[in-house]
Amino acid sequence: MTHEQFMKNLSVPSGEIDCVLDTDTYNETDDQFALSLMAKSPKLHIRALLAAPFFNSNSTSPEDGMERSYDEIINLLELMGRKDLKQVVFKGSRTYLPDEKTPVESPAADMLVQLALTYSPEKPLYVVAIGAITNVASALLKKPEIKENIVVVWLGGHSEQWFDTNEFNMMQDVAAARVVMGCGCPVVQLPCMGVVSSFYVSGPELEYWLKGQNPLCDYLLQHTVEAANTYAKGRVWSRVIWDVTAVAWLLNDGDRFMFSEIIPALIPQYDHHYSHDVRRHPMRRVTFINRDPLMQELFEALRR
Repeated sequence: MTHEQFMKNLSVPSGEIDCVLDTDTYNETDDQFALSLMAKSPKLHIRALLAAPFFNSNSTSPEDGMERSYDEIINLLELMGRKDLKQVVFKGSRTYLPDEKTPVESPAADMLVQLALTYSPEKPLYVVAIGAITNVASALLKKPEIKENIVVVWLGGHSEQWFDTNEFNMMQDVAAARVVMGCGCPVVQLPCMGVVSSFYVSGPELEYWLKGQNPLCDYLLQHTVEAANTYAKGRVWSRVIWDVTAVAWLLNDGDRFMFSEIIPALIPQYDHHYSHDVRRHPMRRVTFINRDPLMQELFEALRR
């Protein structure tokens, strides 16, 4: 790929866009909003939905987290009336990368390879990742040449102004983060704390905009409020739904929703900080979220 084409692929795409979503959907509440926005945006054409592994209080292991995420993707498609997309849902990695050279076999990684081989630098496939990036790293390790045919948009890590990079998506599989950010693939990073942490919603907003609109809206409202009540019942609360911002990057024509900058590709380290090398290939990093216009876009899409 020429440098000119590489830089073009780091810019917001125009026109209709072929995309993949790699998601740990059952992890918390924001993946559901992100998947719904992607499925309801006419500009975005979903080629595959990949279930990512995760391990927290909502799962018993990374494999269990992936299985639950797969089931939640199917549940959301039912609520949206998008049964047509069930045929492009694939189970992902059951473990994290054992090292930076060994891919984890999965239907998701294989499908991503197959899809990416049908694209080109001039017409790339946009891979939006909002979980541990194991599936994407595995695909790149299995077939390194696909790096020229895809653009990875990943919500992972924190801003450099934050005191560490010990963020859920990145800390689950640092090896995978190092593979993706170091392989020479065009990468757009949406850092969590300090950047997309400004994209949050409150209970009254959800009630006003979503209640009674359709089965999906009612589910998202109930799911988010129930989750908030587990840690903030009786108190003022807001909930980050930052995974939405990764999908919104594809809709960011005219910088409507966010600003960003080009930097040398960061190097995630195993002790949860970034290292730097000015000789590294470029990547794009989002620096600011314009919350209200993006929230308006989200609510309007969900209510369709």
